Amino acid sequence: MRLSCKVAAALLGLGSLLLLYLLAGSAAAPPRPPPATAATAPPARRQPRLGRSPPRRSPAGGKLAGGKLASARKPGEHRHSKEPSSLSCMHLAVVACGDRLEETLIMLKSAVLFSNRKLCFHIFAEDSLKPEFEKKLKEWPSSYTKKFEYDIYPITFSVGNAQEWKKLFKPCAAQRLFLPVILKDVDSLLYVDTDVLFLRPIDDIWHILKEFNSTQLAAMAPEHEIPKIGWYSRFARHPYYGTTGVNSGVMLMNLTRIRNTQFKNSMIPSGLSWEEMLYPLYQKYKNYITWGDQDLLNIIFYFNPECLYVFPCQWNYRPDHCMYGSNCKGAEEEGVSILHGNRGVYHDDKQPTFKALYEVIRDFPFEDNLFQSLYYPLQSKFLDTVHTLCGRIPQVFLKQIEKTMKKVYENQVIVYLGANHRY
Repeated sequence: MRLSCKVAAALLGLGSLLLLYLLAGSAAAPPRPPPATAATAPPARRQPRLGRSPPRRSPAGGKLAGGKLASARKPGEHRHSKEPSSLSCMHLAVVACGDRLEETLIMLKSAVLFSNRKLCFHIFAEDSLKPEFEKKLKEWPSSYTKKFEYDIYPITFSVGNAQEWKKLFKPCAAQRLFLPVILKDVDSLLYVDTDVLFLRPIDDIWHILKEFNSTQLAAMAPEHEIPKIGWYSRFARHPYYGTTGVNSGVMLMNLTRIRNTQFKNSMIPSGLSWEEMLYPLYQKYKNYITWGDQDLLNIIFYFNPECLYVFPCQWNYRPDHCMYGSNCKGAEEEGVSILHGNRGVYHDDKQPTFKALYEVIRDFPFEDNLFQSLYYPLQSKFLDTVHTLCGRIPQVFLKQIEKTMKKVYENQVIVYLGANHRY
């Protein structure tokens, strides 16, 4: 790995200091730095404020040295913020039902590994999965649990028949339609399916919120790049957005705008609020939709195209982007930013490139070296995938994650050197 000249020089300096320390170690112990005073102590990093939340505790519920509370809240403790909490952290929502526990945890792990700002997880899960989530998240090392907070919510639908919604397409998938109604204190949110992996910081897609114009309130990627082989353009029996439709597996939302907008629709001449629109829309099109809630979102944005921001395919990269030949130009140029392993490809051998990424992130020990324990094993696994069309373009999968890990490593070195320089 090539580091910048400054970092290389800093590493050389650190090596010299370590060598001097080892040589002197047998003669005398190094002098301990004087205790920090108000005048000499380095400034403490200011933690983001989460409104009027209850005191935050570590996963074990205890306090840190000095009486300060750890930044990870006690599992199950809910936030009661009265101010726009999206200013405090980046909100990530996911819905997990059935056998999606492991997939969800690996997705959350990928988010925590690479992101810079604090994360707030909103996990919607069946009651039987709640204790499992709490148990697994408690096992993560404190160096990572301090980077996020989380709440676990039951599966609920505010309008219509709950059993109908729950069975729409995949178990509980329709829950995402109700996020603006349930998360009333959250201003903006990134929703992802359980089978998503982040290969770069969430901070980067979060910045897209600032690119919204005055009417845009959600962002998704196209369902396909080529209309003649896209599903919607060939088979859909209902209205859909644009020429190929959009895929809802990665959806960035300004929830405040969604709650405050009156949406045009095909049912009545006047507009309807988001919540008012959902069940009548489902009732009208339920015999014509195949992909459940994603189809409903396509119908909504067909009638309200000015409300949607379309981000490029590297932010929602699926097997369709390479299994028929590479057709995502953004990923070819910049690398995959968010991997979406739909169709169960993490768990079968149909797309071994996707499966390799999932397994390497799953098996990565949190505090190991990213290059030694994640990137190099990934390169090795990719050698066994070259017989597939996706496996023939490894640079598309590796480019962004290599860049991300390099930044993480450089930041760790710079922070470490800066902390030592103070003394």
